[in-house]
Amino acid sequence: MTIYIDADACPVKEEAERVATRHKVKMILVSNGGIRPSANPFVESVYVSAGPDEADKWIAQACGPGDVVVTGDIPLAARCVAAGARVVKQNGEILGAANIGMALATRDLMQDLRSADPFRQGGAKLFSKADRSRFLDVLDREVRAGQLAQS
Repeated sequence: MTIYIDADACPVKEEAERVATRHKVKMILVSNGGIRPSANPFVESVYVSAGPDEADKWIAQACGPGDVVVTGDIPLAARCVAAGARVVKQNGEILGAANIGMALATRDLMQDLRSADPFRQGGAKLFSKADRSRFLDVLDREVRAGQLAQS
């Protein structure tokens, strides 16, 4: 079992590292660079070439059943769910087979609305302490579930 982190602009890397360490699970930070490597023996950094979606491609190819992927990227989440991985967004929301289709449809609808109305930009709520706490709890549960599934 491995925890994969879509690390570019991920606000919960430290929380994920705590969970990986607690459960003695390998964690891989995937980014285009600019992320300082961790001294933690459970944490590995993978740097992919610069370019759109290179980290996403790497994660989607590497993850599989029992793994946990942390990302806010809905298309990447869909690819990881299809590969059998568990997906947790940075706010603690779980994306799985039951809700990934709706998440993709909502993302596409919002993208269409923003492109049709250039004044409809932003609107995302700020990342809160409650989001961070929920993420920590959900990631811990998902890692335990992944470990049980592999037993």
